[in-house]
Amino acid sequence: MSEYTDALIITRRGFLQSALAAAAVAEAPQLLASASESAREVHDPAAGTPVVPDVPPQQVRLNINGKDYQLMLEPRVTLLDALRESLGLMGTKKGCDRGQCGACTVLLDGRRVNACLTLAIMAEDRAITTIEGLASGGQLSPLQAAFIEYDAFQCGYCTPGQICSATALLQEPGAGQLSDDAIRERMSGNICRCGAYPNIVRAIRSVAQRPA
Repeated sequence: MSEYTDALIITRRGFLQSALAAAAVAEAPQLLASASESAREVHDPAAGTPVVPDVPPQQVRLNINGKDYQLMLEPRVTLLDALRESLGLMGTKKGCDRGQCGACTVLLDGRRVNACLTLAIMAEDRAITTIEGLASGGQLSPLQAAFIEYDAFQCGYCTPGQICSATALLQEPGAGQLSDDAIRERMSGNICRCGAYPNIVRAIRSVAQRPA
């Protein structure tokens, strides 16, 4: 092969390499911009945490304390936030917001649940009872009255959850024969940071032992 041919091949190879390099340089800003946009969609630049994309609200029907409500809520809204922020039912308290303290306890079809761990859409068409719905005709429920009689609270922040939880406990089989230790065990999901446990147990036992 002649020197001229060799030079031509080298020149052609160099031209192709230069052209590819130039194309890559030209595309680089667009690729970087696309990558940056994707990164912004996935991560919060300030906190460095994943960003959940917006979800359109949808209609949710909730029956609370015997009354129906039609709400427009995002699917990820908790029952606790729906009660407090959308309906103004502030009796249900937000404590740890992680299902550990029981301050947000409400009744769902008569069973106690943590409203902070329950999505509002999960409670659709089910009977929700909050602390506001336990009194009847302007009269406190027997358990509410017992909490007052036995001074079963101090700051009162946990009291709505305590009373809702105890209301469900009293509907459970054998509630009237429960020992103090058994009551404490069944109420262990509700924390009282003031330490009013002895009087809480007395109030619950006083109602549990009343004639039906």
